[in-house]
Amino acid sequence: MEPIIFILGLCIGSFLNVCIYRIPESRSIVSPGSTCMVCHEPIRFYYNIPLISYLMLKGRCRNCHAPFSLRYPLVEMLSGLFALGAYIRWGMTSASLIYYGLIAVLMVITFIDIDHYIIPDIISLPGIPAGVIACFFLPDMTFKSSVIGLLLGGGMLFAVAWIYEHLMHKEGMGGGDIKLLAMIGAFLGWKGVLVTLFTGSIIGTLAGGAVMLYTRSSSLKLKIPFGPFLAIGAMVYIFFGQELIFWYWNGLQ
Repeated sequence: MEPIIFILGLCIGSFLNVCIYRIPESRSIVSPGSTCMVCHEPIRFYYNIPLISYLMLKGRCRNCHAPFSLRYPLVEMLSGLFALGAYIRWGMTSASLIYYGLIAVLMVITFIDIDHYIIPDIISLPGIPAGVIACFFLPDMTFKSSVIGLLLGGGMLFAVAWIYEHLMHKEGMGGGDIKLLAMIGAFLGWKGVLVTLFTGSIIGTLAGGAVMLYTRSSSLKLKIPFGPFLAIGAMVYIFFGQELIFWYWNGLQ
């Protein structure tokens, strides 16, 4: 069963690539079919097989030989691995499907935010009620926990953004991040919000420091999207959240 799950994840990853590219441009994610972004030649279905086609074509368009981004096979591979990981962790259950679905959405948000510094409302806003509904099909989740997570996630970042704006007289955090953490809270509850924010902040700080070293810049005004780090923090909680919380509380005793 594992190979089938992995292959399904690869196929979904191919669709996620379409979403990443088209949603910011307000284009249909259903039609038309995929084309080369340079020569606009339609990509035949037999050259649109996840991972395999990229290797067969050596990462280039068959018509104009323009290189395809390495991101395409990367997203497909990540999608396949996450699908497999969810199946191994929760089996063929509603939890597995919901958590993988959330991870797929977070992947789309991550790469859109990296490219455009936006988190589209068309993804995050419907995700909030979806997370509340999902709580009825998830183990160890309740309606109360989902609502508290939604309010805490959105409220915490809204407070941070409000304080920063009034102290610095400029916007420091976009509304997209606020809605994203609210969506994450709806799915993962208040514990998920805290672990997501803590983990995402640590990873974001380390990544920001690495970028400053790489660019040899000491500026604190580097524009680094926070959405991807919130997404990573949420993924860490999905797979390892309970273990992290257990380890943390035992460490305090």
